[in-house]
Amino acid sequence: MTARLARGTGGAARLRELLASGQTIVAPGAFDPLAARLVEEAGFPAVYMTGFGTSAALLGRPDVGLLTMTEMAGNAGRIAACVDIPVIADADTGYGNPLNVIRTVGAYEAAGVAGIHIEDQVAPKKCGHMEGKQVIAADEMAQKVRAAVEARTSPDFVIIARTDARAVEGLERAIERARLYRAAGADVLFVEAVVTEAEAAEAVRAFPGVPLLFNWAEGGKTPPISLSRLCELGYRIVIFPISTLLAATAAMRGILHEIATAGTPSAVLRGRAQLRRVHRFHRAAPGPRGRAAVCRAGLRAGERDRR
Repeated sequence: MTARLARGTGGAARLRELLASGQTIVAPGAFDPLAARLVEEAGFPAVYMTGFGTSAALLGRPDVGLLTMTEMAGNAGRIAACVDIPVIADADTGYGNPLNVIRTVGAYEAAGVAGIHIEDQVAPKKCGHMEGKQVIAADEMAQKVRAAVEARTSPDFVIIARTDARAVEGLERAIERARLYRAAGADVLFVEAVVTEAEAAEAVRAFPGVPLLFNWAEGGKTPPISLSRLCELGYRIVIFPISTLLAATAAMRGILHEIATAGTPSAVLRGRAQLRRVHRFHRAAPGPRGRAAVCRAGLRAGERDRR
């Protein structure tokens, strides 16, 4: 029991190892610790704490900048405390100016996550695939990136710079911004909400040798590009931010409908085996597949979802 409650550390170093491996890191999203445990159990090498899902889970509200830094970092900490795989977390805009970003990095690093992404939206921000976004000046965002890099206590802690400028200023300008953020010290770049596969490819070509993150935003503005194609293009991190949230929501609606119509959930819940699995802490540690940046595991999972 002690081993399961006191999880391992070193997530940032492990994420660095995965980035250095040259393989694509597939990181499904988790909105709470249980979802993160299931991501780990499925054998994925990393988990992504989704801001959209966190807002839905904690507030029951859309991702429009309602959560504070402490609420987001708190959820990130609960997730990081229950898994042994690295946690990549959404840190929105950094929650203010460069001084605020310094505190944000400290809070997330203390929470045990392996890395965060901050974005160049005007606060209060919106989900990256909503209409009506605005962006701050590129130089202002570069200052935030520099502050984040200088604030981390571990050089392994990964700083991901996200630009939302594609929807506001076009792809060319978004790439120019990303280039500026890279010069400011960002470890990974994240060009949000590209609208075609050609744009996804162009973003990678613009940064040879630089790790890029692709947001496989379920139902968003970016088309559903296959994981095998994203690996081929050269994306180093692929996140599936709200797949678990959508699946959980659909399942809850289904069982609530069953209770409302049949009076019991018996027809849906055929046994208690799944509940026992949820509460069982003394399971085997994740095997080698769960500790390697294997594109294959995510590819199989993605193909099953599409079927």
